[in-house]
Amino acid sequence: MTPRLYGPLLISLLAMALMACSPDQTPETDELADPVAPTQAPRPTAEQVPPAAAEGAVAGLSWSVPEAWVAQPQRPMRVATYYTETAEGGSDPGEVAVFYFGPGEGGTVEANVDRWFQQFDQEDGRPSSEVAERETMDVDGIPVTLVRVSGTYNAAAGPMAPRADLRPGYRLIGAIAEGPQGAVFFKFTGPEATVEQEESRFMSMVESIRKL
Repeated sequence: MTPRLYGPLLISLLAMALMACSPDQTPETDELADPVAPTQAPRPTAEQVPPAAAEGAVAGLSWSVPEAWVAQPQRPMRVATYYTETAEGGSDPGEVAVFYFGPGEGGTVEANVDRWFQQFDQEDGRPSSEVAERETMDVDGIPVTLVRVSGTYNAAAGPMAPRADLRPGYRLIGAIAEGPQGAVFFKFTGPEATVEQEESRFMSMVESIRKL
């Protein structure tokens, strides 16, 4: 084919291609569009948060966690934190904090019991140690000191913290388990009605403590 024929031939082929394209053959707009990026998942509500883990363990001890309690994110100086159910008509859940500071660390049982008592004020001005309850238990061969005290709770952290977060009508149940690798502290605080409602679950957790 001579070069003089290339021009007419190309024009003819282009015309045929344009006639072949019809509106029915045009791709749908959605086929050309970029895919939409997924939106960020919404934060779960309290009802959607999964229950606490079935077991907790530290320092050679393990314990069972009530299924109705909700495990919280990790916090400094704590092994675990759980929120309990809220008593009917109440506004706040109870908080169960588990502490372990290492073998021989964290102070003596007496020092911790006294510190817990000092976090509560009584309306008549008496020391909380005079109205608190205290007992010792043997759980699977592990000595456990159990205390109960009510009053106005100073929730500020640390023994020298200012008395800026006072909560009247609060209650504490504390358990100190003297495990093979040191003491493990279980501190349950909350409004009196909530702590009383959840006390049986807390005691079930304490009584479930076992050596690993």
